[in-house]
Amino acid sequence: MGSLQAETPSADDNRRTTFDKVIVDIKDYVFHYEIKNPRAWLYARTTMLDALGCAIESLHNSPECRSLLGPHVPGTAVPDGFRLPGTSYQLDPVKGAFDLGSMIRYSDHNDALGGADASHPSDNLGAILAVSDWLCRSATNGKLVHHGPPLTIRTILTAMIKAYEIQGCFQIENAFHPYGMDHTILVKLASTAVVSWLLGLSEDQTMAAISHVFMDGCPLRVFRGAPNTIPRKGWAAGDACTRAVQLALLTRSGQPGGHTVLTSPRWGFYTNLWHGNTFSLPKPYSTWVVENIFFKCIPAEGHGISAIEAALQQAARLRGRGLDPARDIEGISVRTQAAAVRIISKAGELHNAADRDHCMQYMIAVSLLKGDIMEVADYSNESKYASSPDVAMLRAKINIREDESFTRDYLDLSKKSAASGITIALKNGEVMDEVVVEFPIGHVENENTLSTVKAKFRRNMALRFDEQEVEGILAAAENDDMAVSKFVDLFVRKGERENKL
Repeated sequence: MGSLQAETPSADDNRRTTFDKVIVDIKDYVFHYEIKNPRAWLYARTTMLDALGCAIESLHNSPECRSLLGPHVPGTAVPDGFRLPGTSYQLDPVKGAFDLGSMIRYSDHNDALGGADASHPSDNLGAILAVSDWLCRSATNGKLVHHGPPLTIRTILTAMIKAYEIQGCFQIENAFHPYGMDHTILVKLASTAVVSWLLGLSEDQTMAAISHVFMDGCPLRVFRGAPNTIPRKGWAAGDACTRAVQLALLTRSGQPGGHTVLTSPRWGFYTNLWHGNTFSLPKPYSTWVVENIFFKCIPAEGHGISAIEAALQQAARLRGRGLDPARDIEGISVRTQAAAVRIISKAGELHNAADRDHCMQYMIAVSLLKGDIMEVADYSNESKYASSPDVAMLRAKINIREDESFTRDYLDLSKKSAASGITIALKNGEVMDEVVVEFPIGHVENENTLSTVKAKFRRNMALRFDEQEVEGILAAAENDDMAVSKFVDLFVRKGERENKL
């Protein structure tokens, strides 16, 4: 993080200049960077399918999520609109981006990336797919003349790779949480940039649209932490997607941008929201982020997944010796990265599913008692674990602390581990050997990650689709030249409108 230069123009200087360099660099990357690495295409295809599977999972399992979906005016259908996967809804791209972005994120099961802040780059698919499908249908039916890139799966993957890179490069060295701001501004930033390109906006128009992202500023992240953890964290990304689409469409309609929205000394983002500092980017934009993404193969806040795996190994040890976690454990010591301590270490009453899936103590306690991988249902108010005295008792015995070496490795771009270690003290005075998990399943360094993610996709899709349909979707995803609307049609389901109402 840098600081504003002394040569910044005075606050009353009304001369028009070029757009801030940060905005120019994003635009240049979106319009001119050529993606060549085969690994980037492989991971982009995997992330697309994983995100869509997560969307179907949320749709199927969460009445709370379903209540958010569909047109604001019941019964409305938009001609040539976006076909919302898993439903029969046909929506305008602004509402469609909200709905799909929320579905992808709601179960906290989509991919993640750590850094100075942590976020979920696949959130951007909500905006990318909604706009692309709407454009594809409208252009096919002669409702508009499309001036942007071909509306194919290859273009979807290109937009995803570049959205991942923009969002990820910003969050690696720029922390929004110390200022009380939510990282979803980066979803809005990345989505606005690539959606502008998809719409066929000019380079100048794209920079104008991006400038409006910073004019908007950031939401507070108060809804993510005690004592205000509420379901908004499930639709915050959808909110960012919908605003990104709206900003790009407003710019397409002729709205100009603010050239020095970041650096303006009196009214700019840096002065008013970034405490006079400037953004720091760790590396030139490329395809690094999508190639190093963390897939969430267990539905839990990402920083806690290594702790869950360690707890499961300890649970197996306990049961192998005929010991009961509820009866025989005296204390549990956990060492982990600073981000996990900051985001998901939580004491006291847990009020809802959003609270529980952001509580490392709850994850560890349930994993020890269950002895099996957690599921989305384990966080719900109806879960037996939500009101379990044994869970409450074990939570109270857990001590979580930062291990500085784990934090260093977490922030090291050459390693990006997500380690946690768990040591259990028994009531008989014995201390069990620590279990450390450094690269849990989902990490690119874990050789089982890609096969596990594909199995996760099949499992999620089976909630609403038969095996033949799922295999057809997997085959279609390999066809780079397939029209977006043809691909999206494979996800349409009848009757969801009635399920909501």
